[in-house]
Amino acid sequence: MKIAELSEKLMGMSPEVWERHANKWSGWSRVASLPLIALAVWSRIYIGVWAVVPLALALLWLWINPRLFPAPEDTDNWMTKGVFGERVWLNRQECPIPRHHIRAGFILNGLSGLAALPYLYGLIWLDAWATVFGTITIMLTKLWFLDRMVWLYDDMRHQNPDYAAWMKENPSLG
Repeated sequence: MKIAELSEKLMGMSPEVWERHANKWSGWSRVASLPLIALAVWSRIYIGVWAVVPLALALLWLWINPRLFPAPEDTDNWMTKGVFGERVWLNRQECPIPRHHIRAGFILNGLSGLAALPYLYGLIWLDAWATVFGTITIMLTKLWFLDRMVWLYDDMRHQNPDYAAWMKENPSLG
């Protein structure tokens, strides 16, 4: 099982949870997760072993976040389409996607994985520069990956009616 699929399974990402996670507020508030985890780990300097409490809270946030917000009424925004694209990406075995999206996705995920090395080093050895560099690089590659997922979703929703059905227009606009 691949890391993304394992993560999805561990997170309990049912279709209902994915729909709620498509709320732009879920996506944008989740961007803060990596720095929260870093702060939680670094808190061991001040609170010692009690740092497991903020770390547990940060990890709990990762699990609660996709469930916290209601399903969006309007899905025509960048973050929501990025979340839709992630679903398409994870479903690429059942519904093949264009090769250029696969290549870009693997490159960006690879870069993010490489950036995890200084991030983890910084967390373990309390190296601020490594932690900040890793955090920024992971976040930039994740946002770039998300931008590619918007592109992927826009391409695939025209080919797959199930994907197209995820789009909802704002009722006040229409």
